[in-house]
Amino acid sequence: MLFILVALFSFTSDVFATYGNFMGILKNSMILLLVALAGTFPILQQSIDLSVAALVGLTGVVTAMLVNQIGILAIPVGILVGVAAGTANGVIFAKLKLPSFLVTLGTLSIAQGSALLLTDGSSIPFRNEQAQWIATGELIPTVPNLVLWGLLIYAVTSFIAWKTSFGRYTYALGESEKVADLSGVKVDRYKIGVFVLSGLLCGIAGALLAARISSGQATMGDGFLLPSIAAIVMGGTALTGGVGGPHRTIIGVMVIQVLQNGLDLNGIGSFVQEIILGFVVIGAVWMSLDRDKIDVVK
Repeated sequence: MLFILVALFSFTSDVFATYGNFMGILKNSMILLLVALAGTFPILQQSIDLSVAALVGLTGVVTAMLVNQIGILAIPVGILVGVAAGTANGVIFAKLKLPSFLVTLGTLSIAQGSALLLTDGSSIPFRNEQAQWIATGELIPTVPNLVLWGLLIYAVTSFIAWKTSFGRYTYALGESEKVADLSGVKVDRYKIGVFVLSGLLCGIAGALLAARISSGQATMGDGFLLPSIAAIVMGGTALTGGVGGPHRTIIGVMVIQVLQNGLDLNGIGSFVQEIILGFVVIGAVWMSLDRDKIDVVK
């Protein structure tokens, strides 16, 4: 699907297949990539985190509010807010045995309300060159730092999933939590761990987004939840857990971003884009199914 879209838009637009546009696509996809990576690990263990977009907004607001007081140190503080929220999600989910869907739906509302309360519904601009450079600067000429951060975190999360016991046990929980428990795996520890990791990645996404736009607002994470889930599923991570991983999520993110960019260049309106994206999601998921194991991903 990704190759088809690239070939199609290269034919329909002279601007699409250029280095500048390619970098623009990468830059615009990095925040979505981070949010999708955050949501991938809970889904791998047969859970779901619906609070990812709201946590991006909350951490972005906290970062923006503190930049004027403590400078660049506001970024790690904002990230810690995401970690704290993720930890709360994991503890409530694992220890109180509540469905992750309901837990994170509640956290979504709490995070949104907290961000609105902190900002009184308005935007919080800031001016700090160091903080802005982290997201908008170019450590490597012509390559935005935001792209470097996104690709680095993608590589780290892929390594975690494939080369660490944490990743292997996450897959095991997705395959069968009961079998993992009987095998001696400390199930609660890893169930909490994936939500902590999700909160960490959301915190990074929120802090980088605030640094990129030089402001924080409660709604800055709106619009990331459904595309991130679509990217995860299109990449080949089954909602039933145990199949896929962050190394695949980037493919789904690129499909969405290439589609949006190509449609923009061809003058297609945003309302029509939503309809087309829906069909592409369905088509990409259908193409990715293993017909011999179709029951696994129902």
